[in-house]
Amino acid sequence: MTLKRQSSPKRKLLAAARAASAHLPHAIPPGLFLTDPARSPDPVRTAQSLPPGWGIIYRHFGAPDAGMIAADLAHVCRARKLWLLISADPVLAMAVGAAGVHWPHARLASSRKWRGAFALMTASAHSPAELRAIAHYPIDAALVSAVFPSNSPSAGKPLGALKLQQLVRSAPCPVFALGGVTACNANRIAPFAGIAAVESLARAFDPAS
Repeated sequence: MTLKRQSSPKRKLLAAARAASAHLPHAIPPGLFLTDPARSPDPVRTAQSLPPGWGIIYRHFGAPDAGMIAADLAHVCRARKLWLLISADPVLAMAVGAAGVHWPHARLASSRKWRGAFALMTASAHSPAELRAIAHYPIDAALVSAVFPSNSPSAGKPLGALKLQQLVRSAPCPVFALGGVTACNANRIAPFAGIAAVESLARAFDPAS
């Protein structure tokens, strides 16, 4: 009888997260799971298996059941000691007691109104100029994309691990790699960046997989 072992993708992602946590500030999670209506259809189920200390960015895109899902995520995150950030919706974040807000770059200016309201605020950046601009806002960490080839329809030309490392050296805040990050390549960016992903984390930590 063969004993069921922790999946190889999960082991690799956990190892990469340990490497990331060694250089990230204590108040920054080493891994961020980003939800997506099409690519992560059951974010609450995935959240129930994420490691304590990791984070979730809930992106509801105006879904009519956003309040209910956000409340369910908040309940799971409190129980499992996960960071919950609501994307582009500080009012909903306050309503469910989320730890913070993630700001798409186009909404970055709005972050100033919420300075000090949350424990953690992150923002997206898709170029060196956008990453530099974050220095002028109350942002704790940046999600830089796309680092590797990605299935996201909005992903641009991938930066690659070497280019990302160069950007991190002059970044105004800690950086997460987003876009095509998988169990197979997370170890390439973990020594200098946090891990952020959609599908690869949903697959690795979904208890039904």
